Amino acid sequence: MSGPDLRRAAAARALDLVEPGMRLGLGTGSTAAAFVALLGARVRDGLDVVGVPTSEATHAAATREGIRLATLEELPELDLTIDGADEVDADLRLIKGGGAALLREKIVACASRRMVVIADAAKRVATLGAFPLPIEVNAFGLAATRIGVEAAIARAGCAGDVALRVTSGVAPLTTDGGHLILDARLGRIADAERLSALLWAVPGVVEHGLFLGIATAAILAEERDGRAEVSVIGSLA
Repeated sequence: MSGPDLRRAAAARALDLVEPGMRLGLGTGSTAAAFVALLGARVRDGLDVVGVPTSEATHAAATREGIRLATLEELPELDLTIDGADEVDADLRLIKGGGAALLREKIVACASRRMVVIADAAKRVATLGAFPLPIEVNAFGLAATRIGVEAAIARAGCAGDVALRVTSGVAPLTTDGGHLILDARLGRIADAERLSALLWAVPGVVEHGLFLGIATAAILAEERDGRAEVSVIGSLA
């Protein structure tokens, strides 16, 4: 089965959690996009929900699907956020931010009563860190912030290079919030909680892609005997 088939299977299972009248956080990325497409079909069939998108790209996709949208200022408390992840471990710790939307994703997820991750099972890992950790930073003082980030990584017992994310050319990628992204290629993060705290203490760091204690469940899809089967980490209740 293809990756899109697995993403759709995970998204379809998450759609079962949506009830009329819900206030939904809508994630960013390919798996979240599959959920938005399925949700749009349900909305056109009469489902009444309102969504808060985590990126301009998701806003545009949800608008095309006819999903009623609001801002987090209008709806500061949400029932459920459905979003993807770049990595998830057995304790529902995540790395997110491959799509450069980590700041808005974390704000929306933390404003939600529940956050459910949807992904293909390849995103499940024993230890976080193989996927480069995104760190969103202010453009002002970038060189100083990068030095601080590198020092924090070393103090956390990690090793690896830190690179500024660029677009297809050489221009730095700019997030929806006008910030830049540093990607830390660490290979393995032995103590995610310590690294999280140390990164937050660096002036210039706006947010990082470690989502700890935020997700309440993960729906993971994998191929078995030519069919997509889903498994769940945590509780969907």
